[in-house]
Amino acid sequence: MRHRVKGKNLSRTAAHRKATFRALTKALIKEHRIVTTVTKAKELRRFVEPLITRAKEDNNNNRRQVFAALQDKETVKQLFAEVGPAAGDRPGGYTRVIKIGHRQGDGAEMAVIELVDFNDIQPEGKETKQKKTRRSGRSSAKKTTDTVEAVEAPVQEVTEVVEETEATTEETEDVVEEVEDSAAESEVSETEEETAEGSEEEEESK
Repeated sequence: MRHRVKGKNLSRTAAHRKATFRALTKALIKEHRIVTTVTKAKELRRFVEPLITRAKEDNNNNRRQVFAALQDKETVKQLFAEVGPAAGDRPGGYTRVIKIGHRQGDGAEMAVIELVDFNDIQPEGKETKQKKTRRSGRSSAKKTTDTVEAVEAPVQEVTEVVEETEATTEETEDVVEEVEDSAAESEVSETEEETAEGSEEEEESK
């Protein structure tokens, strides 16, 4: 029976459980954000938030109480110098737990626990997917532009081929005209030679 027993034992003895929370609290105060399992993160909130409440008021009694829980002088100094003043008039809720999926291997549910006053940006694992819509003016305009460009490219290629063909045809016609002119000139010269020969023969016969 677990009557009137608060929290989860995390399958640890009391000493082991306190050591775990001390280590996690030191890391959280130093880094302002840590990744752990959801169960540990939720239990860590019950351990660390009362310490932050004491750190808001800096006096000898509060420092002794916090040191008794953490057993680390540097962590206590940072807690009273940075985290406590940053909390200000916030009435609790100094930490935030965000689930980030399951761990590869044992499938444990993981979470990010962070100090609210030091982390205003969402963690990298919690990205929101952009909603896609079919009725988008930009996308349709872009598709239309791509379609027009795709149609214009073959038309331009065909036009270039036609221009090249026309240029080749004009060159061929010029060559044919030159050949015909040269043939006509040769025929005229042969006719003149035959006429000259015929006149010479007539003169000799006379």
